[in-house]
Amino acid sequence: SARLQTLEAFAAWDGKEFANTRVLVTVQGKCTTDHISAAGKWLKYKGHLENLARNTLIGAANAALDGRVNEVRNAVAGLQPAQGTIPDVAMAYKRAGVPWLVVADYNYGEGSAREHAAMQPRFLGCNMVVARSFARIHETNLKKQGVLPLVFARPDEDYFIFAKDPHELVVRTQGVVGLSAQSPAVRLIVDRVQDGQTVETYEIDCTHTMSADQIAWFKAGSALNLIAAQQQA
Repeated sequence: SARLQTLEAFAAWDGKEFANTRVLVTVQGKCTTDHISAAGKWLKYKGHLENLARNTLIGAANAALDGRVNEVRNAVAGLQPAQGTIPDVAMAYKRAGVPWLVVADYNYGEGSAREHAAMQPRFLGCNMVVARSFARIHETNLKKQGVLPLVFARPDEDYFIFAKDPHELVVRTQGVVGLSAQSPAVRLIVDRVQDGQTVETYEIDCTHTMSADQIAWFKAGSALNLIAAQQQA
């Protein structure tokens, strides 16, 4: 069926720091849940996550491409499309096993409490969303789906590192191992790679608002995974 699909559990966290994560898009300006998961004709696919995911972030403006909407450069050489729509490039990363993140502006995910706006990026391989700030409900929905939401410690400075040629950036983390509600800090180590060589490295401090319960969701892969495991225990 084009409208119904069995929902498979998301993979649990592997217990390691994130590494070799690429930047799918640096979102410029307002990005509501409708920009992330459009409604309208797409609503018929609410029961089919793979088909619905084809609308992921199609309303997002790309800070690295002069604000063009739903267009990104592919960060992986030889992977097609070299430049294309956000969901097409995200799907290419998923097929190739390339983890990716979204960098976002202020109040990312404002608007309606649309669970699919968190489920779709997770389905396509998103492991983090790093924002200048979040709308609270969407931030919680990301946590429920096993996506780590981080906020720049210096939002008016570090966001702009990702606005210049983000396809050159390769991101790894310090602090995902040992993630704690008592120590809400995660550092991103960001290498700018050109022609196979690292030409610059940035250390970017971020914070999180994960509670102990939400960290358990993250480790299990999602809140549903944790609930299922608890029921089987």
